[in-house]
Amino acid sequence: MKAFYSDTFVLPLPENHRFPMAKYRLLRERILAEGIVAPEDLLLPPAATDEQILRAHDADYLERVVGGDLTAHEIRRIGFPWSPEMVERSRRSSGATIMAGRTALDEGIAVNLAGGTHHACRDHGEGYCVFNDSAIAARALQAEGRVRRVVILDLDVHQGNGTAQILQGDPTVFTFSMHGAKNFPFHKEQSDLDIELPDGTGDAVYLELAEEGVRRAIAMSGADIAIYLAGADPYHGDRLGRMALSMAGLAERDRLVLGLCREAGLPVAIAMAGGYAKNVDDIVAIHTQTVRIAASL
Repeated sequence: MKAFYSDTFVLPLPENHRFPMAKYRLLRERILAEGIVAPEDLLLPPAATDEQILRAHDADYLERVVGGDLTAHEIRRIGFPWSPEMVERSRRSSGATIMAGRTALDEGIAVNLAGGTHHACRDHGEGYCVFNDSAIAARALQAEGRVRRVVILDLDVHQGNGTAQILQGDPTVFTFSMHGAKNFPFHKEQSDLDIELPDGTGDAVYLELAEEGVRRAIAMSGADIAIYLAGADPYHGDRLGRMALSMAGLAERDRLVLGLCREAGLPVAIAMAGGYAKNVDDIVAIHTQTVRIAASL
């Protein structure tokens, strides 16, 4: 199985922003150390081009991101400071989901070791998301004539509001989000299918609803490929998640989603999405088990 990474573009961040970003490097190192992905199958993707990004984002927004002309309010909304490295890494992360999609169509499954930047909207970024890699990748694969229809299966604990906003009214990309009802973002957009969960939801209820939602999304979408956002943040130890899933429950979620896609004959491109546990090793362990499960299929 091939995996794509962008963590070599290190962002110049203040100390309080470095912790959640460390997971990407640690994840790449761990999957290599454990032999989950062979070194020759761990690849640096090309950066997403302006043409690819503009299928999902406004030209004015892209121009201001690239030129460093975002306002102070826009930078606060994104959550970390502007830098040339931020722009390049955001492009590469979107490029990684495009490459994961292309590879999945050829090989059945592939992974972006970052991505899942589902809060980025057409005209602004927010919640640590600059460009929306899922929307960009879906439309890139369509523009290349590789697929007609795409389903986005978003199981990050936060709603994929940016994905829903960008793709609203587009019948060729089906958006499914299962998320905390009272969690960020506090203004929710309307996905094609939303399942909202109360705080404290545990393994049994979560898995039952995930199966129902994924089955419905696959059936309703008529998709040629799935993009799966395998967020680590429903974990009970996550600082921002407010859910109560165990690591074993999250592993079962991954097996469930990937198994249903396989049952439907759907290639899958996986993105890691969120993870904010107090112990970074817990985040890395959850993401690692996602990659391990994918590699075993």
